[in-house]
Amino acid sequence: MERTPAYFAIRLTLIALAYVGGWTAFVLIGASWWQLVTAVALAVVFGQVGLVSHELAHRQIFNGRRLSEGVGRLVGNLGIGLGYGWWQDKHTRHHANPNHEEFDPDVQAELFVWSQDQADRARGLPAFFGRYQAFLFYPVLLLEALNLHYGSVRALLRPSTKHRVLEGVLLAAHFVLYLGLVFAVLEPLQAVVFIVIQQGLFGVYLGCIFAPNHKGMPTLKKGEKLDFLRKQVLTSRNVRGGAFTDLALGGLNYQIEHHLFPNMPSPHLAKAQPIVRDYCEEIGVPYHETGFFRSHAEALSHLYRVGATLRGSTPARS
Repeated sequence: MERTPAYFAIRLTLIALAYVGGWTAFVLIGASWWQLVTAVALAVVFGQVGLVSHELAHRQIFNGRRLSEGVGRLVGNLGIGLGYGWWQDKHTRHHANPNHEEFDPDVQAELFVWSQDQADRARGLPAFFGRYQAFLFYPVLLLEALNLHYGSVRALLRPSTKHRVLEGVLLAAHFVLYLGLVFAVLEPLQAVVFIVIQQGLFGVYLGCIFAPNHKGMPTLKKGEKLDFLRKQVLTSRNVRGGAFTDLALGGLNYQIEHHLFPNMPSPHLAKAQPIVRDYCEEIGVPYHETGFFRSHAEALSHLYRVGATLRGSTPARS
């Protein structure tokens, strides 16, 4: 549980250099279709910045709340256009009740349905998208960055949002600088294609980080209660892999350990894993771990099964 200042000093420095280097390369390359390569690279860099925001929100980097929030707003709002305060509140509610259909905002039936009960009650967009959700999941992730931007801006209209002026100013600065630089350097068509690719792949990257963690794992309903350990372990899935997986997923491939110890610095999650896994085996609590591609296959298979009721209700399949 101890902080790892040397690790995060190196990690944050490298990500900052990649961020600055990516935009420097963008300016130097100029109006060229080679900027599509830059778009892909910056999508990955934005994803890594998003992981830093996540670590700051859990106070894995700094002990102090004010310092964590201050840096988090600079990294999130100004760096990638993600409202730090809004996302932190949303993510805190997820951690308190993971995969709970009533309390976890990540499994609300807004577009897709995550359980049979949600499929049975689905109307409107969830009923339509739910039929084909296993096939639409990754294409829809291309819009995830736009969805995060929208949620960040919409939160500014709520009186309950803390530091709305500061968050709004930083978000506005991000959008002005991002769009201003892109359209100043590129031709209009190139600029539009660059934004579509960079933001689209940014969303897909975030989705590939977070989707394997809980999708396809058991969901909880109103009235169902579990103790803290079971609530966190039974609804989470770990993803096996080596150093590259740890880097690409920001340590969130150790999702079970992260949910049990959200303040634990990400590089220490791998050390906690054998302790947690052995203890779960000792007390008879299922501990689920699988490979990266298998984790996505499990999530998609679950989405396909849940959508079966909606597919069967369409006139073409009746």
